Amino acid sequence: MTKRLLDCNSSDINAMDKNQILESIAASEGRVMVTEIIGAFQPILFNISNAELACSFGSDILLLNYFDVYNPIFNGIPQVENHNIVREIKKLTGRLIGINLEPVDSHEQTIGEIREISNGRKATIETAKKAYEMGVNIILLTGNPGTGVSNKEIISTLKEISKSLGDKLILAAGKMHAAGSLHEAGENIITKDDIIDFINSGADIILLPAPGTVPGITVEYIKELVTFIHSKGKLALTAIGTSQEGADSQTIRQIALMCKMTGTDLHHIGDAGYAGIAIPENIMDYSISIKGKRHTYTRMARSVNR
Repeated sequence: MTKRLLDCNSSDINAMDKNQILESIAASEGRVMVTEIIGAFQPILFNISNAELACSFGSDILLLNYFDVYNPIFNGIPQVENHNIVREIKKLTGRLIGINLEPVDSHEQTIGEIREISNGRKATIETAKKAYEMGVNIILLTGNPGTGVSNKEIISTLKEISKSLGDKLILAAGKMHAAGSLHEAGENIITKDDIIDFINSGADIILLPAPGTVPGITVEYIKELVTFIHSKGKLALTAIGTSQEGADSQTIRQIALMCKMTGTDLHHIGDAGYAGIAIPENIMDYSISIKGKRHTYTRMARSVNR
């Protein structure tokens, strides 16, 4: 029987295949904390990586943002060969590792400043294969602010990656905000039609904006979508991607409980509290809100050598 991710040691996680990981997440009943971090920035503790800091405050899964698979940089860890960076993070933290890849749509009608990103951050079959070879467990097809990522391009790229790597990697899809798209904002960020397209294209996990983080995104709306996702046998991930990871603790706890009320399986907190990581106390406060001090402190204290 697969253990809840809530209770897993590093040795348990390392022994799991894709389907066991998904089962382990589902068995945790909405108490899995996903923390997004940027290793290319200077870590806030200078000689200790943001990955290690995030884990020390209760993170269950790490999600690497701005991670260029062709030119990977991750400050604060011992110097290793580029192809071993993800494995070194795993060794230091004992966590599952995901990365963001961005399906940029050159034909999408955009709004605001649009930023060009490197090829190693773009979502392609080549970058996905490279990520898998580096030891990544989860690929999230999403968009950072102003990158021009569209749901149409997420679907197209997801189909290609799923055909090649769908049995090896957990694939997640969705946007935390408009990501520069003119027409995919507010409630139009994701609809039931988008969810069906994501699932049919190979997504195991559907990302939704957390209630209260995007204009028009309410508990009721996200709850309806989460229920729909579960009816299709898939998992839901609610995400804070609007710099509210740098808000006060009361706001964080409120968002956490609203997400819990939607029925989500995984809770994401973004990387823009301080540069490259949420305010660490907010990671812990969010975790305590969804799973209490007992499970949060257990995760914080559990040795990676277990």
